[in-house]
Amino acid sequence: MTNGWIDIKNADMMLVMGGNPAENHPCGFKWAVEAKRTRNAKLIVVDPRFTRTAAVADLFVQIRAGADIAFLGGMINYALANNRINKEYLVNFTNAAFVVKEGFKLPEDGLYSGFDPEKQTYDKSTWNYEEGGDLTGKAAAGATMMAAAMHAPANPAKTAPAAKSAAAAAKPGTPPPPPMLPPNTAYDLSLEHPRCVYQLLKKQYSRYTPEMVERITGIPKEQFLKAADLFTSIRKDGDTKKVATIIYAVGWTQHSYGTQIIRTAAMLQLLMGNIGRAGGGMNALRGHSNIQGATDMAGVFDILPGYLKVPVPNDKDWDTYITRVTPKAAKPKEWDSFNYWSNTPKFAVSFLKAMYGDAATKENGWAFHYLPKVDRRYSFTDIWDDMYKGKVKGMFAFGMNGVAIGPNSKKNIEALKKAEWLVVCEVFPDETSEFWMSPGITAEDQKKINTTVYRLPGAGFAEKDGTWVNSARWLQWKNAAVPPPGDAKLDQEILARIFLKVRELYQKEGGKFPDAILKATWSYTNPNNPSLAEVAKEINGKAIADVTDEKTQTTIKAGQQLPGFAFLRDDGSTTSGNWLYCGSWTEAGPLMQRRGTDDPSGLGVYPNWGWSWPMNRRVMYNRASCDVSGKPWDASRKQVWWNEAAGKWVGNDVPDFKPDSNPKDHMGPFIMNPEGVGRLFVPLGAVADGPFPEHYEPFESPVPNPLHPNQSTNPIVKKFKTAMDKYGTPADGFNIVCTTYRLTEHYHYWTKNNPMNVQLVPEPFVEIPEELAREKGINGGDKVKVTSARAEYVAKAMVTKRIKAMKIDGKTTYQIGIPIHWGYRGIAEDEGKTAKDLANELSPAVIDPNAHTPEFKGFLVKLEKA
Repeated sequence: MTNGWIDIKNADMMLVMGGNPAENHPCGFKWAVEAKRTRNAKLIVVDPRFTRTAAVADLFVQIRAGADIAFLGGMINYALANNRINKEYLVNFTNAAFVVKEGFKLPEDGLYSGFDPEKQTYDKSTWNYEEGGDLTGKAAAGATMMAAAMHAPANPAKTAPAAKSAAAAAKPGTPPPPPMLPPNTAYDLSLEHPRCVYQLLKKQYSRYTPEMVERITGIPKEQFLKAADLFTSIRKDGDTKKVATIIYAVGWTQHSYGTQIIRTAAMLQLLMGNIGRAGGGMNALRGHSNIQGATDMAGVFDILPGYLKVPVPNDKDWDTYITRVTPKAAKPKEWDSFNYWSNTPKFAVSFLKAMYGDAATKENGWAFHYLPKVDRRYSFTDIWDDMYKGKVKGMFAFGMNGVAIGPNSKKNIEALKKAEWLVVCEVFPDETSEFWMSPGITAEDQKKINTTVYRLPGAGFAEKDGTWVNSARWLQWKNAAVPPPGDAKLDQEILARIFLKVRELYQKEGGKFPDAILKATWSYTNPNNPSLAEVAKEINGKAIADVTDEKTQTTIKAGQQLPGFAFLRDDGSTTSGNWLYCGSWTEAGPLMQRRGTDDPSGLGVYPNWGWSWPMNRRVMYNRASCDVSGKPWDASRKQVWWNEAAGKWVGNDVPDFKPDSNPKDHMGPFIMNPEGVGRLFVPLGAVADGPFPEHYEPFESPVPNPLHPNQSTNPIVKKFKTAMDKYGTPADGFNIVCTTYRLTEHYHYWTKNNPMNVQLVPEPFVEIPEELAREKGINGGDKVKVTSARAEYVAKAMVTKRIKAMKIDGKTTYQIGIPIHWGYRGIAEDEGKTAKDLANELSPAVIDPNAHTPEFKGFLVKLEKA
């Protein structure tokens, strides 16, 4: 979340898409209800199903699963056409005025400039800004060449000038350096230059007319216009006081273009000036209590803690790596950019010092070579694919039921059959720890499975202390309620004992490269069972030598906890396991344990409750809550503001900004971007499949893409190609859209072990529209069989009015929904009552090329009476 749960109460308008917070985040949803109750805020819900969230909406719109970019693109088109934007915010706080390089082509045929059909990748050199400073009033000069470039076909053979110069500078036998952002970007404050981002944006989404939105999404034109008018009404007649928030969850992320769905919504929020403001923002609802924390601490393969970039094989040494990952400011020379990622060397050196201590020195590049170099994708789906292919020999599964998660769960089961070993740490037996019990595996088949399975008794959440980091980025400490029962162990004890045994083996037997294991710091009071309080202090970081802040002359003595990441250094004098958490456990103690209930502003900031990253800021980019002069857009919701007398930014929240940057210096509020402004256009492939989002069909779709039928799906989508990776088409009879979801009464795959939850919803079901049920002769309670290209699933039918037939490009199309919670493991009371097949046996292994998330939320099936 850019904002937070409580901050939702400050909204005037709420759009919920890709999520169902009333059922899946019921405690947090109270703040949306609070906004309706106290501010008369309006709630728009766009969902394939009429949910409990939709039941309290001012407007509900049913959408086809996977058509979100078309809807949001239509909203952008509507906002632009009707001047429902914040012009001052747009010109000064986004890259709308920046001019894009000549040769860039929009995807009118489904492809951006630079596409290579053989490699299924883009040469992104034209996805960049022009260099050249102020072009305001010089728009006509670029118009002629622009017309030709915009309609030219994609030509991968034609190398852009920047790419040519980079290639010429490269030494023979080495890859050319990547194109860089220009330090002095061209811009046009009138927004009239034909290649400025604003004009390109208008052209891109001019195709997303209400009629096209209807063809793609199934939403009738009149209904779409009603939703677009209501959401953008906060900017009617030039109003800049009101604010809207967008709330979403995995219904957006779990598509083959999920990253771009979120981008489209963020662009809409930037156009309307809603990012950085109380009651605004982009608010992702995390599905577990600590998903945010797991991501912050590098729970995915392509980042290090604090979102530092991982090394790759071409990073031959520390200097090469740190040069590659540290951005340089790229902005109009008259503007200023904080470019806070320019501090990457301080964050990275402090991280390596936390990891390797005295072994990390300037002479050895801070032990940079101890880190693994990521040479390919190691996403969740890729790991299972590699195991199926015999490349991955074993797996540690801690609190992760990978078989039930899927996608294509039968393939995951087959992968485990081929593995040499599996280690599972859980509190209940699950489908992963007993994969050989899967339906269809006979006793004879089981004898042929040679996988050695180690099952470790873990501790439940109530038996552990430590921090959870919620969707709002709040670190909150929890104490253990009871000790683990019997032989069950805490996670850190299990992991510590395994690590120390592995280290012991390296000490005795050596190895190809033992240094990374032998020289890792492990200076805990109890090495076999480290205190999580000690780990939390280590993550915060400390001074190794005295460190002084030049401006305040504050000195942190050697050995003291650091008060914040501003004290991190790149000379080896500081440590921090995660720079974002620096400031969470200081010399004042564990700030995440605070429980202060004071809220002087009434905005729900609660500055003394827990601690949020970065530096206890509750709303990110909050400099954008003020106009160019530093005055709040809405004085009744003041977050931060410029205090001329004090010469600094002050406020009810911690300013997410350079504190002494005078508004006259025109420093942009989006301090993590090299440009200092919000990106409507994302340059140089920071998003792999295009600088602007484009509607692509789900990989399994009932219709060709109405925008460009010859390029229906994401051109660089990652699909898997083993014998078990099969994909359905309407020609094969797969013509019903299926989506999956969670219920309030169950929590993923755990609660089927709890009699109380099982009593609430004792068995699975398939949610079916009334019209489809009539066509198929299905009544409520009948057993039905859902078939995808990969598997079959049998459960009872729930015939419902909550999903209705839709017209997709003139074709009657049905959608069905399946909750994910059941499988072949659970309590005895469940036996014989539920389907033992897994819902995710149906889902395809197709992943987003940016976040590598599988497409669980929209695929094709057949439906029949069982």
